[in-house]
Amino acid sequence: METMSDQSRIYLDHAATTPVIPAARAAMADAMAQWANPSSPHQEGRAARFALEDARRRIAAALDWDGEVILTSGASEAIALGLRGTAALASAVEHDAVLAVAGRNHLLVGADGQVDVGAISGKARFAVQSVNNETGVIQPMAEITAAVREVDGIFFADCSQSAGKLPLPDADMIAVSAHKLGGPPGMGALLVRNLGLLAPTGGQEQGYRRGTENLPAVIGFATALEAGFAWMENAVRLRKILEDAIVESGGVIIAPESNRLATIGSYRMPGVAASSQLINFDMAGIAVSAGSACSSGTLKTSHVLGAMGWDGISASEVIRVSFGASTNDDDIARFIDVWRSIAARAKAA
Repeated sequence: METMSDQSRIYLDHAATTPVIPAARAAMADAMAQWANPSSPHQEGRAARFALEDARRRIAAALDWDGEVILTSGASEAIALGLRGTAALASAVEHDAVLAVAGRNHLLVGADGQVDVGAISGKARFAVQSVNNETGVIQPMAEITAAVREVDGIFFADCSQSAGKLPLPDADMIAVSAHKLGGPPGMGALLVRNLGLLAPTGGQEQGYRRGTENLPAVIGFATALEAGFAWMENAVRLRKILEDAIVESGGVIIAPESNRLATIGSYRMPGVAASSQLINFDMAGIAVSAGSACSSGTLKTSHVLGAMGWDGISASEVIRVSFGASTNDDDIARFIDVWRSIAARAKAA
């Protein structure tokens, strides 16, 4: 198996964070050169405020959103703002940032990772992510929206992984993240239909969050969104190549029959722990992540896979591979070679 010194490294963990695109970096550099506090009343501050509001409008336009845009430090803060002080009913496969503020009652999912829409009942605030960050499974957002409307509920959608890549759902509140789509880290937004759904706390952003607005990052976010995602079609092709090879090599695709975002896939290598796979891939110069989380040296079953009915041992053998604009055929070919090498050594052991 090749080591890191044999070839340049390959990054296949874009669902965690993806590189800031050159256009966004350039736009941020320009903004830093002329930046002032957008809340200051002087001429420089007014110019910064104009640039901030222009970027806010650009973000809304790029996302085809006609509601309010509350700028935040990322999706996690947007989630906290949207769900704070409420007992939300979240799906069992939500990101930890949602589960940390939602109530204990969860909407169950099937083996396909999709929410049981028929279980949506009672007037409540429902939280469902459009695309699962571990499996790439796309939720039936139109059906969920209709079900929530039927019970006169409030629909909160976490679109961290899908914003820009898929149309936004018709939700009441939506969390988006810049660093998942080529914008800067530490930047996101809460999209809101009705500001009355939020509890004001004072400060900036119409009184819904405190802190000096990060103008360069906001401009970088807008620029990244406007760059578009024409490369997604290539991601569809590359993932098919990858998954055909994984199945041929004895691997297992997580939720293969589900509608999934082309940039995210999770795969089980039977008999090989994810922790061991990560080490071997990293030594071979390939960055991927686990479908399970490590805590205090103990491999815990992914709550996403657990909710989908996976047992602990099988779930602990799952890794996630996620694509970005720079992913190419050579990257996939090298990944497949290393996958086969790890699997072959495990069988021979």
